[in-house]
Parts: sequence; structure tokens; C-alpha cells
Amino acid sequence: MTHTPHIAFIGAGNMAQAILKGMLAAGYPQDKICASGRTQAKLDLLAAETGILTSTDNLALCSLADVIVLGVKPQMMGPLVQSIAPAVDASKHLIVSVAAGILANSIESWLGQKAPIVRCMPNTPSLVGQGAAGLFATPVVSSVQEQTATTIMQSVGLALWVETEDHIDAVTAVSGSGPAYYFLMMEAMIAGAENLGLSNEVAQKLVLQTALGAAQMATHSHQTPDQLRVAVTSPNGTTEQAINTFKAGGFIKLCSQAMAAAHHRSKELAQLFKD
Repeated sequence: MTHTPHIAFIGAGNMAQAILKGMLAAGYPQDKICASGRTQAKLDLLAAETGILTSTDNLALCSLADVIVLGVKPQMMGPLVQSIAPAVDASKHLIVSVAAGILANSIESWLGQKAPIVRCMPNTPSLVGQGAAGLFATPVVSSVQEQTATTIMQSVGLALWVETEDHIDAVTAVSGSGPAYYFLMMEAMIAGAENLGLSNEVAQKLVLQTALGAAQMATHSHQTPDQLRVAVTSPNGTTEQAINTFKAGGFIKLCSQAMAAAHHRSKELAQLFKD
């Protein structure tokens, strides 16, 4: 891949569209991206919005590509990979999977050959360019191919490499499922604010802006989150009372248990979708 790789998105759902639109916004050449899907009307709309080539013919797009991004749902992955196998050349193609719970060796089994595969675990904030993704590469993935995968995922946020495929399950528990944890916290705080007499509109605006501000502070500060928490927790003040209540209710342990449960389920799904 000494040239700009041609990237085919097989499956043009929300996540795939978020990634390819992010790449276009970052300046990736329009004529180097194509996408397939099952519904012609949706593909026509995508083509009109982005100017990229779209098609319902997966094999045709694979034959054009250097990188094949598999963006279909996990339960569809087996039949899809088997169907495109005739068009996959392990000496040419990099396979990038963004499907949760699909092991690299399952993809190889469906392809009928050992191929360079990168597994990615993105998350839904990728839809607004604020994603966080973990990536794992099989041993045959070259350094150039790794850089290509990094370029793809960095177009919609943070992209970090993990050392083992097992770590993808941990990424799933942290950032893959993580946005829902924060949404739940927001829900609870909005409800609590309403119980204190604030309107739903005021409660939502205050809670969402507070979450955004806290995230921005933690991201840009040289201090760790625990240092920031201590800095805003005055002795015998209002914040201390709230923090003490969280701790007394087992908040920290509960978070750890919740992430462990997500991690366990991720491993279960990997076995469920195994070839």
C-alpha cells in the first residue's frame, strides 16, 4: 500500500457511514471510498450526500479495494464473509471488522484463508466525531496496514491499539458500552434535579452541560480525574456530602461490577458467533 488505499465499506449502516463521512471530512479522497448495502434507495441517498461510489454488489466493490471494512451486524457476518471470500486476496486486502464479538480466526475460517485482519471496537460517539476505539491486529498485518487502520478510526475520534485480541472484550466493557453508563448517570441526575424542583428543560441543560464540561476538564487538564475530584470537593461542603453518599451506596464497586458483567457478556458473544 504505497499509494492511497481504496477502502470499501461492506455494509453502510450508521457506524460505517459515521466513519466514512469522518474520513471525507478529514480530507480522504472521495474517489478512494466506496460502500455497499442492501437497499438501493439508502445507497442513492448516501451517494448524493457524499459523492462516493455505492453499490449493492459486494464482490464488485471488494475487487476495487485495498481495504475491506466489514460493517454489518454480528449475526450477519458469517454469511457475508463467506459470500465475499472469492473476491478476497490475502496478499492484497486488509480486512477491518467493526462488528462486536467476531473473532479474527472466525473471519479467517469463513474466508478460507489466513488474511491480514484488524478488529476494531468503536462506540456510538463516533457518530459525532468523538469516538473512542480499540484496535487489534493479527500477526500478518503490516505496519503500513496498521497505519491505514489507524487513519480510518482516527477520523471519528481516538484510536488505540491493544496487545491481545482478548483486550477487545475489555475495550467493549470500557468504551464500547461506556456511553450508556454516562447516559444512565445523566438520566439519574435529571430525575434528581426534577425532584429538587427544577423543570425538565432546565435539569437537562444543566446536567448535559455539566457532563460536557467535566469531560473537557478531564481531557485537557494535567491532573487525573481523582485529583480533579479532590480539587472541587471542599471539606464539609455540598460536594463532599454527595460524594460520601455515592461511596456509602457502593458506587465505585458497582461500576466495577457493571464493567465486569459487560466484559463477561462480550466473551460470551464471541463464542456465540464463533464459526
